[in-house]
Amino acid sequence: MGNVLAASSKPIGGPSGLPPPMPTEVLSSAGPSENPSSEAKQLDNPGTMEELHRKCKDVMPVNFEGAKLMINKGLSNHFQVSHTINLNSSNTSGYRFGAMYVGTKQLSPTEAFPVVLGDIDPAGNLNANIIHQLTPKVRCKFASQIQNSKVSASQITTDYKGPNYTTSLTVGNPNIINNSGVIVAQYLQAITDRLAMGGEFAYQYGPAVPGGQIALMSAAARYATDVYTWSGTVGAAGVHLCYYQRASDQLQIGAEVETSFRMQESVATIGYQVDLPKSDLVFRGMVDSNWTVGAVLEKKLPPLPFTFALSGMLNHTKNQFRLGCGLIVG
Repeated sequence: MGNVLAASSKPIGGPSGLPPPMPTEVLSSAGPSENPSSEAKQLDNPGTMEELHRKCKDVMPVNFEGAKLMINKGLSNHFQVSHTINLNSSNTSGYRFGAMYVGTKQLSPTEAFPVVLGDIDPAGNLNANIIHQLTPKVRCKFASQIQNSKVSASQITTDYKGPNYTTSLTVGNPNIINNSGVIVAQYLQAITDRLAMGGEFAYQYGPAVPGGQIALMSAAARYATDVYTWSGTVGAAGVHLCYYQRASDQLQIGAEVETSFRMQESVATIGYQVDLPKSDLVFRGMVDSNWTVGAVLEKKLPPLPFTFALSGMLNHTKNQFRLGCGLIVG
């Protein structure tokens, strides 16, 4: 929960996610000791609840179907456009034009704000995102989708990053006329340099909701080291557990279990990522308990600014196979 807008698929070579938050320090009171100038404890900001399972999710392949061609063109240091052509049997087939603007407010070598990005198709269907760091501690994100000349979804999120905690408030699909919407509040606290714990409160109201309103609460925790990471959320809606480990410089593995109490079903997934820098190749694969096997291969083609992508997914139970081939220029 927390994200009202469901991401359809991660575009190949598209804009990356938000960079991790800048670590801050908190000074603990010095206990009784012979040396009064002993070192104070330092706790990093744990990030947001949205990033809780990110390491495990990044290992899993994002499969696509059909043919895809993406051309990226940087017009300046702050402005970039893209042209994407998808040929498949789904409703995502066709042409989309994308643009991204990065502002001049430089917070670090890898962060600059505001960030405005979006894409649109010839029918006028639009996806738009705006991200801005208002202060060193406050970041706002706005996302909206327009389908068939109507705003189908909208969401605004505000993150406040303290020295060793992060609190977030999300308002999704607010409708004053129908008196409906979704409100999600999240809090994540660093307990030690490895352990972070928090919770989430989600409230939905409107005439389409049984009883007019519903509220759900869940608890979250993450234990991370330099080699592996455990993360999980437990609530009335279900349980989500993830494990990530960097086995070597070339191999990363991830495993997750998602249980839905409402659907009364569980799905377990194991994925891995193989990086071969000398060959400019990245391979991701996965298999789940529904007997679905998927893989995505990405190969850079130097000295040309081309990246070749090959995707395959096979469901043994339903006897379905999907193949995708893509080329990214720029």
